[in-house]
Amino acid sequence: MGEPIPDLQIFYGISSPWAYFGAQKAVAIARDNGARVRLRPIRIIEANGGIPLRKRPDARQLYHEVELRRWREFLGMPLNLKPKFYPCRTIEPAAQAVIALQNAGLDAISFSFAVQRALWSEDRDIADLETLRAIALATAGADAAALVVDPQPDAIVEEWHGNLAEAERFGIFGTPTYVLGKELFWGQDRLDFVDRALKTGRETTDALKEPA
Repeated sequence: MGEPIPDLQIFYGISSPWAYFGAQKAVAIARDNGARVRLRPIRIIEANGGIPLRKRPDARQLYHEVELRRWREFLGMPLNLKPKFYPCRTIEPAAQAVIALQNAGLDAISFSFAVQRALWSEDRDIADLETLRAIALATAGADAAALVVDPQPDAIVEEWHGNLAEAERFGIFGTPTYVLGKELFWGQDRLDFVDRALKTGRETTDALKEPA
């Protein structure tokens, strides 16, 4: 029997600029190392200390913009520092659509990145169902566009809430967080450590224990 295929779970807010910056690199690292990608969209994990950007002190909000500018230039990725539709009215239709496409075996990865790009570099409203359907059609076809609905079936909504519950259980407090086995890697700037862990075959670490 061959070696088991590792899973790279990506817990992320679909409206997070940091998740946008790391999306393509994370997938490339997983594929280069023969790992599966499982997208786990979530909302802000306030139970573990997550704070929405607009509720943070002014100093943190100002520095957030400084870092976005630095990373935009470093990665050479288009990003509007003040996108027209951010903060989003809601992220649930977009996030739940990712889950629906993934469960259907469609190209949820391309759809998810296109949604992130639409928000951060194209000034499109990712809370709008017709916008999401157009993105789904362009990236994953008519079957995908048909899965962009609101409300979603109960099973999709339950998985959406389940993602957050599991993130809380893992101790995740910010996004994106990449998970290999029981090991957490918070932030797109830790992706080189994800690559290293996959190359060495390490799946767990004492840094994260099973909760009691």
